[in-house]
Amino acid sequence: MLKEALQKYRPFNKQEERDKAVLLQALDMENCFSRENLILHFTASAWITDQSREHVLMAYHRLYDSWAWTGGHADGEEDLLSVALREANEETGVHAKPLSKEIFSVEVLTGNGHEKRGVYVPSHLHMNVTYLLEGDIGEAIRSKADENKAVAWFLLDEALEKCSEPWMAERVYSKLNEKLRLFRQGEKR
Repeated sequence: MLKEALQKYRPFNKQEERDKAVLLQALDMENCFSRENLILHFTASAWITDQSREHVLMAYHRLYDSWAWTGGHADGEEDLLSVALREANEETGVHAKPLSKEIFSVEVLTGNGHEKRGVYVPSHLHMNVTYLLEGDIGEAIRSKADENKAVAWFLLDEALEKCSEPWMAERVYSKLNEKLRLFRQGEKR
């Protein structure tokens, strides 16, 4: 199912073109949907927008010490849209819905070595698939204390300014905002 979705996914730029090829290769690796694979594993993220498509919902992640999208590890689940939806709800309290079941974006991301529950996790790669979700800006939001310090809605450009990870802001979130603006234009037609 994921393999077919990735094969038919049309990359937005050179980064996605190259990363899509890596994600397809990763599907052939053992335990690619599990953190037991210490080299790489699949993750799912959500770019959550409101009905106006002018805001995105972000969480202040403790691990990254930055405002960021929601998402998490597949942990054996091959339905990455399900993972993205679950993580969005767990991290924000919002009951977001997919604007499409299609993949919105793909990225190969680095996970730096860190401690997790007292165990060292070596540096590795996240084979990330992003989905575009819609949340209700009026719905109560909450943080998930063990993962994030805060949750907030930001205007698209403000989200880039709030992110303290330059590579994520410049390479990932700006791309997601550009794609969201194109999506909004398509909706207006």
